[in-house]
Amino acid sequence: MTAIVRIDDEVIGTDDFIKVLKLTGQFEGLIEQMVRDKLTVKAARKAGLQVAVEDIQERADQFRRVQGLHRAADMNNYLNALGVTLDDFEVFITDSLYHEKMMAQVCSDKAVESYFQLNSPKFDAIEVSHMVLDAEGKAKEMMSVLRDDPDSFADMAREYSVADTRERGGHIGKVLRGSLKTDIEAKVFNAAVGDLLGPFPSGDRSFFEIFRVDAKYPAKLDEDTSAEVRRLLREDWLLARAQEHVIEAR
Repeated sequence: MTAIVRIDDEVIGTDDFIKVLKLTGQFEGLIEQMVRDKLTVKAARKAGLQVAVEDIQERADQFRRVQGLHRAADMNNYLNALGVTLDDFEVFITDSLYHEKMMAQVCSDKAVESYFQLNSPKFDAIEVSHMVLDAEGKAKEMMSVLRDDPDSFADMAREYSVADTRERGGHIGKVLRGSLKTDIEAKVFNAAVGDLLGPFPSGDRSFFEIFRVDAKYPAKLDEDTSAEVRRLLREDWLLARAQEHVIEAR
């Protein structure tokens, strides 16, 4: 076991470190990120992407500046303290550049626009409010009240809803497709602004939910949508790459 730190006579080593990561739920996330990074680098090399020596040097210089390591001796001392060799450092820098180049292709502006055009309904959004009642009779009575006085929705939600949105008058806000239960989502997204929908029972019928459609936002490729498309492109691509390799947890 390699020692990491000593406290008096107690040595904390790599095995102890890994146990803490596992017990705190951080281990799997770190391993997953390492696997994703390695898959990306492998794919970049397989695709024939090139990383120039000049790019490696520039990124290494940038790293040193950020760390305040302005002399060669400072850099060597820094790496020695980490137990990392210059070769290890170069591999780290090179892999990070391969990763960036690969992701630039996978998530290019052209790829984003193409994905959006093929899947634009997925990015429709609505703004909704809701209230949750703890009995079917109450929910049906509330629907009757709201049909007669739609403007009272926020006040009724504050007074009668048991959801954590009650203090906001039941306002949930802007949501994309996939944010609501499937059976409810289709009805809500097909409704007109101002429509009331429900009451929808929970699985055990202990709660009943009423929705109001406050606004509708047809899909458009703005900054937020572009970011979500890039995330989806990255996830789909990584899933496909994972199928090409044998990955075993140890």
